[in-house]
Amino acid sequence: MPALPPDLRKALFQLPPKEKDQLLARLVAQDAVLTEQLAYRLLEGPDALETRRAALRALVDDPVRGFHHTPNDLLVVLRQVQARLAYHAKITDDAFGEAELSWRLLANVFRHQGPTVARLHGPTQPLLQHLVRRAQEALRLSQRLHPDYHLELAATAGAVLGALWESGAAPLARDAGLPRTWGPG
Repeated sequence: MPALPPDLRKALFQLPPKEKDQLLARLVAQDAVLTEQLAYRLLEGPDALETRRAALRALVDDPVRGFHHTPNDLLVVLRQVQARLAYHAKITDDAFGEAELSWRLLANVFRHQGPTVARLHGPTQPLLQHLVRRAQEALRLSQRLHPDYHLELAATAGAVLGALWESGAAPLARDAGLPRTWGPG
């Protein structure tokens, strides 16, 4: 974002408060993400974080269970859900929630879509590549967190990594350098 020229900045700060407030409101309204971030911080507050996480848990648990005609259908659903998780983190700065829900989403795929991810062949390759990339991203997110959070994520992360190495994605996981287990420490 370009900086304001010093003359304009000085003139802007000298505007009457009412005019500054109107200008600020107009500028904020032009950015949907900033508007939602401010609504979360100023209106909902941190107490709403768990409510938002609960809604996302339901979203993460639901669509993966269903029947998908092709692996590509499942891939589309996964991308949509993962985009919602990233947006949640962008709005709330909830790094733990993003990591936890990402691991949960991956765990649900291996729990409910076992036959779909069992073999690596033409139709499943994009899906399995996506799962490996998502596991790498979830690992990266998890490792950035305070070590106390690692305890909470270890069981799900370990289960996902184990399932990944047992699935058709094992060669892709090996090529990506993914560990077979992950835990605190």
